[in-house]
Amino acid sequence: MGKYYKNPKSYIAPTLAVSLFAVLCMAVFTLLVLLTDIKPARIGVVTIAVYIVICAIGIGIYLFINSRVQRFHAVDDSATDLECNLTLNFLSELYMPVVLINAQNKIIWYNKSFSDKASVRGTLYGKSFGDYCPISKEELLASDLPKGMTVEAFGSYYNVKAHNLPFNGESMVLTAWNDCTELVLANKKIEDENPLVAFIVIDNLEDLMQYAQESYRSASARVEEILRSWADSIDGIFREYERDKFILVFQARHLTDFVATKFEILDKIRDVRVGVSNLPVTLSIGISTLDGNLAEKEKNSRSALDTALQRGGDQVVLKTKDGSEFYGGKVQTANRRSKVRARVVAEELSHQMAQADNVLIMTHVYPDYDAIGAAVGLARLAEYCGTKFNIVTNFTSSDFKKCAAKLPGYADSGVFVDVSGAKSLMGKGTLLVIADVNNPTQYEAQKLADMAPAIAVIDHHRKAAQFSYEPKITYIEPAASSTCEMVAEMLEHVLAPGLLTRNIADILLAGIMLDTKQFSRNTGARTFGAALYLRNEGANPASAGEFFHTELSSLTSEADFESNVVIYRSSIAIAQNGNQTNEAIGRVAAAKAADKLLNVIGVEASFVVCHTQDAVHISARSNGKINVQLIVEKLGGGGHFDSAATRLTDIGLSDALTKLKKAIDEYLSENKEEK
Repeated sequence: MGKYYKNPKSYIAPTLAVSLFAVLCMAVFTLLVLLTDIKPARIGVVTIAVYIVICAIGIGIYLFINSRVQRFHAVDDSATDLECNLTLNFLSELYMPVVLINAQNKIIWYNKSFSDKASVRGTLYGKSFGDYCPISKEELLASDLPKGMTVEAFGSYYNVKAHNLPFNGESMVLTAWNDCTELVLANKKIEDENPLVAFIVIDNLEDLMQYAQESYRSASARVEEILRSWADSIDGIFREYERDKFILVFQARHLTDFVATKFEILDKIRDVRVGVSNLPVTLSIGISTLDGNLAEKEKNSRSALDTALQRGGDQVVLKTKDGSEFYGGKVQTANRRSKVRARVVAEELSHQMAQADNVLIMTHVYPDYDAIGAAVGLARLAEYCGTKFNIVTNFTSSDFKKCAAKLPGYADSGVFVDVSGAKSLMGKGTLLVIADVNNPTQYEAQKLADMAPAIAVIDHHRKAAQFSYEPKITYIEPAASSTCEMVAEMLEHVLAPGLLTRNIADILLAGIMLDTKQFSRNTGARTFGAALYLRNEGANPASAGEFFHTELSSLTSEADFESNVVIYRSSIAIAQNGNQTNEAIGRVAAAKAADKLLNVIGVEASFVVCHTQDAVHISARSNGKINVQLIVEKLGGGGHFDSAATRLTDIGLSDALTKLKKAIDEYLSENKEEK
């Protein structure tokens, strides 16, 4: 065995024993002196001799036993104490701050380094650990980071690592603080100086100039002057790469200010007015903070710009690792639509359909005439391409039943399938075409989109967010009145005159009539052009109008909504009903009631809440002053600037109304100048 050191505490027991024996000997000596005639000197000598002999024997036995015990221990108590003393001295003098806390989160020990960092007069014993560390000991213990969690304290940054130290049945935690300020600041500097790419497009200047052509040059110069001044203020690189299209490269540190001001550059550009009507100019901007080289950043920023345009313009789309963030969208803008794009998309979709083994066409849940009309129009395109096709739909929909009755050829041949039937038809060569919806939460069956190897999206609603998949074709035109209008244009480019059946033309026309409120809203030259094409293919406005005949139950339900209306925030009408057993009737009645409420003087937006057995439906309408799409997006829905909807599940009517009012309040707070 190696040399070991004895613990002084180990001598306490034998010392006490020897002392007690000495006292006993003195007592015996006294008694003998008092009770016998023996001389005290002789008794003393004998007593001392006995004392010495017995002590010698006891000490010998103790040493023998103690030496035997030592043979079975590598270290004894003295070695443990030495180790504790060395550890404590080491931690006390360690350059790294160290703190020991108890179960009550109180400091029970700390070293000199921590005391110096804290710069507090007096003792720290008994003070709360939370006063010095913003992260609780539970979070520190739960962290699996090898260097611990990074915290900001004492004007610096530290990697704090926590260790459990059970002692006498009490749970104590030792925290070691490693200064990482230089590393954090270096990383922050790299992040701040990280170059970001922004693509900027003037949405509507070209469209506005058809009414004020003489003002184009001055308006364009004014917009460019504002943008260039903005770029100069952040030391960015600003270039025009095409007419009314710009690219801006800037450091990431400026993005925080942009977000804090909600991209006030949109408001500055909106202040530029042109024409007799004093119409505002608007911008669309796409920015991405995703990691990658410059080429990847450029690609992601372009994708963000596409999303901004597909959502209607006048906004910024910021693409981050957590998803997409949207700013702006205060003005209802008209996108620059081109028949060239419609023709290109039609030809590409025809090519994809011809190459596919089969085509599945899906719309949103509870399809209306616009969704069903677009689906049957796309089915006719697939039929023309010679590819097997099916339409995924809900057989319980009253709108579907009316349309199916007009298409006995499709109904009898099994073209219409439910979700389970569609899953069995999904294969490696299947093309899934999604019509009249781009928000996955509103699909007839989101699982079909997850299963599909190839997807095409045709829609006229503002894009809700980035897709989790990469569609083969994305044709989203918020400026279009309806998806039926877009599909009619595509069919006009592909089908020869006379190849579109009259019944399909009627349903497509009904879809346009539905979303334009009988051609009274959201119409343009392209809308009437599509209607003219359908009319030439045999569509009859009277036949299309028959789809809108109202059942008595729907009329009664609509009246229930109109009799239960409150005005919220002075200009927003909110109507509700009791529990509606027929969900389809309730939704249709809610949509019609929302339209009618806009005719009330002083109402700028209307929200009709329909409570069914398992969900709450909200239909929203606007006269163009309030962007109801941004409001329902806060509730998981989507739509247009002036027409949107959402569906809330697992919630009661009262909670749904509370959420709706909160979303309205947030929108009005974010867009105060609109009120």
